[in-house]
Amino acid sequence: MKDRSTDPAGAAADAEHQGAPGGWLHAHPHIHSVRVAACDLNAQARGKRVPRRFAHALETKGTRFPFSILNLDIWGEDIEDSPLVFESGDADGALIPTERGFVPMPWLDTPTALLPVWMFHHDGRPFAGDPRHALAAVLGRYAARGLTPVVATEMEFYLVDDSTRQLRVPKAPGSGKRRPGAETLSMRALDAFDLFFTELYDACEAMDIPANTAISEAGIGQFEIDLAHQPDALKAADDAWLFKLLIQGQARRHGFAASFMAKPYPDYAGNGMHVHFSVLDADGRNVFDDGTAKGSDTLRHAVAGLLSAAPASTLVFAPHLNSYDRLVPGAHAPTGLGWAYENRTAAIRIPDSPHEHRRIEHRMSGGDVNPYLLLAVILGAALAGIEDRATPPAPITGNAYAQDLPRIPDAWAAAIERFERDPLTPRLLPEALVRNMVLTKRQELRDIEDLSEAERQDLYLDTV
Repeated sequence: MKDRSTDPAGAAADAEHQGAPGGWLHAHPHIHSVRVAACDLNAQARGKRVPRRFAHALETKGTRFPFSILNLDIWGEDIEDSPLVFESGDADGALIPTERGFVPMPWLDTPTALLPVWMFHHDGRPFAGDPRHALAAVLGRYAARGLTPVVATEMEFYLVDDSTRQLRVPKAPGSGKRRPGAETLSMRALDAFDLFFTELYDACEAMDIPANTAISEAGIGQFEIDLAHQPDALKAADDAWLFKLLIQGQARRHGFAASFMAKPYPDYAGNGMHVHFSVLDADGRNVFDDGTAKGSDTLRHAVAGLLSAAPASTLVFAPHLNSYDRLVPGAHAPTGLGWAYENRTAAIRIPDSPHEHRRIEHRMSGGDVNPYLLLAVILGAALAGIEDRATPPAPITGNAYAQDLPRIPDAWAAAIERFERDPLTPRLLPEALVRNMVLTKRQELRDIEDLSEAERQDLYLDTV
């Protein structure tokens, strides 16, 4: 069967069927308003509000945005000297519904549905600056080899009372008390926000987001929710993006914030977004499994690819100024490039698991990432290692922070430079997207110098 997820005509046909009697909107007459949105380079939702009576045209014909809308800076400003703005007349692209179709937006007071879209040229070509297309292109390379990645994400976030200048953990709804200390894997911390998490899980069910286990983490008011493994990396990225929109909106309904900011508190752990993945062959066998605890040569090739590409990919793992506050030794965020079996100090961890579930955990990225770009560079780097039959260094043992390991760039400017110049970057992402990303981050780097520390905190707390 043809993959309709990367075919605009097929996606439009699916949307047309959905808009016909018996489609999603017809089956949900209570929906009063519709949003149509795409994901930009900073993972911001860019789109429009549309009254229900006009929404069927979106399903069948899509809509139009300027290409430049997917390449705005963190403030939503045009990128200076971008070829997508004045040089090209700020031309429009065609926004086509993704195969996801409508999803409800339970955090809004008005019954509302979101129609996720992605951008194409008017002749049907994917727009290379769209991060969702970057991931689709990597998955196309896997499919050409008869391979399918199976992906899961771990979403770390803080619940924050930001009603005053000093960030604090929110008051527990039942007791009205604040718990000032970290409560790792605390049932009390989870139960204190039981109503919030119950509503969140109900909303995930309604949006088809496979929210799995929830735990309290090492920071004050910090939690993690795992999104389940699935053999559709595009949907996994969709789920992560939609989950962030959902939990940020749901938290505001409860009177506090949910933030994926990499390092909201200087003295507590940062937010990460760890990625677990394995790869299946055409017969459904896990190519990382060789029946032993060490895993296959293919697993080690993938590890080698991930380690080699990490310096070039750091700007994707750590896309903002605040991201680099998280990447310090001894703070549960890897800074050295090593891999290990069952060792959470390593950048690349091979978890202990049944052989048939042998997988890689990538532990480097912050919670402030673009999920599409993150999965594109992780899966792209692993595939490059497999294609090259690359050999990794020996796995480490013990504390990775205490070892002399190669390092990733430790500052934003250095990461931008490495991303632009490294010869591995073009193997991971389209040239046009790399150019757009570099222009965007250089503009943000320049302009953020004019902000106070408090203004930077306000900026990142809600946006990322």
